[in-house]
Amino acid sequence: MKYFIKPLREIDAAKISRWTYKEPYSFYNMGQKKEVIEELLNRSYYVIKNEKDKVVGFFCFGEAAQISEGKKFDAYIDYDIVDIGLGMRPDLTGQGKGIEFLYKGLVFAKKKFSNTKFRLTVATFNQRAIKVYKKAGFKEKIIFKIPKDKNLKTDIEFMTMELNFKIPSP
Repeated sequence: MKYFIKPLREIDAAKISRWTYKEPYSFYNMGQKKEVIEELLNRSYYVIKNEKDKVVGFFCFGEAAQISEGKKFDAYIDYDIVDIGLGMRPDLTGQGKGIEFLYKGLVFAKKKFSNTKFRLTVATFNQRAIKVYKKAGFKEKIIFKIPKDKNLKTDIEFMTMELNFKIPSP
């Protein structure tokens, strides 16, 4: 599948905010709230579309890709690294498309930020995503836990993973 990365527009943000993931991935459901759409439009997010101009996912960079609670655990103290976040449309997940999708975002980020060091943060229960990240060369770094609150049914454990990304020569 060909992927095209473009600045995220309001219509794209509205579509992404409506995505519904099945358990156990429902944690990633955003709900179509005004504040969610506003965050998606904060210029840290980029939409990924296919050759038919259909939204297939998104990438975000910098602070938007971090879990704010992780700062309490010094998860983000290395400042010469680019934080990357991503999401794929729910009906496309679990089909072996993740590595190609991730690679496209890494190539984009390398060009945009002139950097080769990347970090992402993933919920440790998301073994499907972790498998993709490890296949891409990401290494486990810091694990931290966010205690349940009014928005979380249970404690959620997160892990940062890092990669020194080199685009292979043709």
